[in-house]
Amino acid sequence: MRYKIGYTTGVYDLFHIGHVNILRRAKEMCDYLIVGVSLDELVSYKHKKHVISFEERIEIVRSVRYVDEAVAQADMDKLSAWERLKFNVMFVGDDWKESDKWKEYESQFKAVGVDVIYFPYTKNTSSTLINNVLLNLRA
Repeated sequence: MRYKIGYTTGVYDLFHIGHVNILRRAKEMCDYLIVGVSLDELVSYKHKKHVISFEERIEIVRSVRYVDEAVAQADMDKLSAWERLKFNVMFVGDDWKESDKWKEYESQFKAVGVDVIYFPYTKNTSSTLINNVLLNLRA
């Protein structure tokens, strides 16, 4: 199925092939892809520390050919994002599938006609893994 407007979000810190895979697959399924990039404050709220600043991360995401628009993600309220952006489909990594939070989002989105599609997590790569490798190399 082809959607008109797709949406996905992430921190996109230490940009890697897993990020490219999600953005490519999402764009293959929609005409227009909007990507929410987490603000530095939101990353901190999630008890993580970003390496690359928000300004640089959003510029990196904007430069990816699969991305039509990059926007700031200031909070985790996906329904509020839908109210602003009016997307038809939300793309999410399958590491969230079946979580209580995403079951609730699925229910909310179903009520407004938005599909949720889960993509498989890219094995052997993540920003956390890259960061840990860098820390070990520098120790």
